[in-house]
Amino acid sequence: MAKQKYYVVWEGRKPGIYTSWAECQKQMKGYKQAKFKSYMIRKEAEKAFEEGWKKNWGSGGNTAAVSSKRSMNNASTSASTEKIDYDSISVDVGTRGNPGPIEYQAVDTRTGEVVFSYGPIKKGTNNLGEFLAIVHALAYLQKQGSNKTIYTDSVNAMKWVREKKVSTTLKRDASTEEVWNLVDRALHWLHTHTYENKIKKWDTKKWGEIKADYGRK
Repeated sequence: MAKQKYYVVWEGRKPGIYTSWAECQKQMKGYKQAKFKSYMIRKEAEKAFEEGWKKNWGSGGNTAAVSSKRSMNNASTSASTEKIDYDSISVDVGTRGNPGPIEYQAVDTRTGEVVFSYGPIKKGTNNLGEFLAIVHALAYLQKQGSNKTIYTDSVNAMKWVREKKVSTTLKRDASTEEVWNLVDRALHWLHTHTYENKIKKWDTKKWGEIKADYGRK
């Protein structure tokens, strides 16, 4: 009898963890630059899904990226020529364990001056903290009447903001009530507001750590 496999889909029609190859394939069909990986242990799959594809995708196992070589080269060229927009704010999360206590802040990308900060929150995850930081930044800038760009180093958080939904394995219980209340409020804000601010991925490899980094690595 074949052993059960767990398929983590980070980038696809519906990100999540699937227990059959057929269901996993459905998420890949017609989706450019899809990313998935199979695991033999459920907990490992859940951890990998929470951590995101950048830390896990491509490091062994079954992986796939549905994209043409040309598009990948074009994306690489675009990223290498892009310059920092200093008329912006940058956000990041500080964690002590994942899950664990989290806090986040936004700083002026040019000066490093703290624009706002929040926390600590009793228990959350890195990705949820990044998500909250981006939405907080959007609400803050809207109150200022500013269309400044927001930088983040979390692809997952950017996706969650864009799709107006989060995908996390963090359970709702007494220990996570605080972070889930904040997430619910953030989702409500996204569903009831519009914004023109660009949310961009900080190029850590090229530019170093994001300006809002807590320096805890």
